[in-house]
Amino acid sequence: MASSDNPEIVERVVKEKEEKEEKKDEEKGGFLEKVKDFIHDIGEKIEETIGFGKPTADVTGIHIPKINLEKADIVVDVLVKNPNPIPIPLIDINYLVESDGRKLVSGLIPDAGTIHAHGSETVKIPLSLIYDDIKSTYDDIKPGSIIPYKIKVDLIADVPVFGRLTLPLEKTGEIPIPYKPDIDLEKIHFKTFSFEETVAVLHLKIENKNDFDLGLNALDYEVWLSDVSIGGAELQKSAKIDKNGISYIDIPITFRPKDLGSALWDMIRGKGTGYTMKGHINVDTPFGAMNLPISKEGGTTHLKKNKEDGGDDDDDED
Repeated sequence: MASSDNPEIVERVVKEKEEKEEKKDEEKGGFLEKVKDFIHDIGEKIEETIGFGKPTADVTGIHIPKINLEKADIVVDVLVKNPNPIPIPLIDINYLVESDGRKLVSGLIPDAGTIHAHGSETVKIPLSLIYDDIKSTYDDIKPGSIIPYKIKVDLIADVPVFGRLTLPLEKTGEIPIPYKPDIDLEKIHFKTFSFEETVAVLHLKIENKNDFDLGLNALDYEVWLSDVSIGGAELQKSAKIDKNGISYIDIPITFRPKDLGSALWDMIRGKGTGYTMKGHINVDTPFGAMNLPISKEGGTTHLKKNKEDGGDDDDDED
């Protein structure tokens, strides 16, 4: 009788075959595990011997090198330290600026540089906040206000042994949405008068419509009376304009009244005359220096021959 005709013999042969396959798989699996353990051990030995470690990063500063009515340029300084014996490339830098959970701007900087072996580098991340984009997206953000911000940065580095790592960073602060000051040329006070040359003082009222103080350093301006330019100048002038406050400054000017034509007689008779004034003021703020425009068109002012100290009596007539 053939062995194939005996079920007991066939079952034993199959069982022995399965046992051999299982033993073979176990030996194979054991071999692979040993290889993995060996590689892991070697990696640890290399890490211990050569000194591989994870890099660290920290936001060390936030600067606003330029701010005006259109935008704020911001630079984020990130100090990255590399404890490894070989340079580490920064693959990407992702950044996000938000205010109260709402995105203001985001971006990506590819191939952001290399951190030297056993060294540290300050990586500068430039970004810009465009105020028109912010105000058009969020109606409740008003010119002149100060808003909170949070900057989130992800540094992505390729580190030997560890592979690709993401270093998340955050920093909070405040940023202004600047608003240009309002100006009013309340009156013009004569120092000396002649038709050929008149020396006068412009009594200027400046209203700060921002939620932060302005420290006036200098201004430039040009003035038109009845559509005739009477000149302008650049002056060094110091004054503090409190937040949402008003300040008065006196500006000297020299002009030729005879160039004004018939408008001069209206002013001499005490009638108001139309004026236009344009220029800039250079100010210090808690957020850095700003160069803000000043302008007034269609205003009315008066000429005064008598010497006055205040700026609130421009309704007086000669």
